[in-house]
Amino acid sequence: MAIEVRPATVFEDVKALVGPKRPDANVCWCLSYRISSRQNQQLRGTERGDFVRKLVAEDPPPGVLAYDGGTPVGWAAVHPRSDTSFATNRRIPHVDGPDAWSVWCIRVRPGHRGSGISHALLAGAVDLARTCGAAAVEGYPVDNKGRKVDLTMAYVGTRKLFEDAGFAKAADTDSVLNGFPRVLMRLDLNS
Repeated sequence: MAIEVRPATVFEDVKALVGPKRPDANVCWCLSYRISSRQNQQLRGTERGDFVRKLVAEDPPPGVLAYDGGTPVGWAAVHPRSDTSFATNRRIPHVDGPDAWSVWCIRVRPGHRGSGISHALLAGAVDLARTCGAAAVEGYPVDNKGRKVDLTMAYVGTRKLFEDAGFAKAADTDSVLNGFPRVLMRLDLNS
C-alpha cells in the first residue's frame, strides 16, 4: 500500500471521510473546532456540507487527505489556530507568542486502520502548515498511557502518535476526553 497525503482540495473526497451517509444529517463534518460553537449549532443539515465545500475551495484548505491509489482513506484537520475555536478555548492554554497551527482531528477509514495512515496524515498536516509559513503546529491528543481509546473519541489522536512525529508536550490542559486528560503537544518549525 502506497499512501499519498495531499491538501484537501476535492470536496467529494472530504465528504467521503467526514460527511454523513444522509446529506440532511446534522453530523460534525469536522466543524466543531473549526468554527464558533454558535455557528456550529446554527448550521443544519445540508448547510454543513455547503459550508465545508466553501472551506475546501479556500487557500489554505481545511486539512489534508490520505489516498490509497485514488481512494481517500484518511483525513486530518489542520489550520491556523486563530481560525479555530482553540483561539478562545479556556481549557486549552496558549504557550506561545507567534500563532501556531492546530491539528484537531485525524480519521482513518475502517479497513485501513493499523497501517500507519494516522502517522502519514499527521506528517502531511505538518507539511501543509510548514508550506503555508507556520512557525509551529499544535495538537491536543489524549494522554492515554497506552490504554485503549474508544474509536469514536480517538479522532484527537494520542500523545504517542504526536511524540512519534517529533512533537513534545508543551502543557497540560483542563480538557478531558473519554476519561483521558488531553495534553498540548507542540512542534516548532523554525528550529
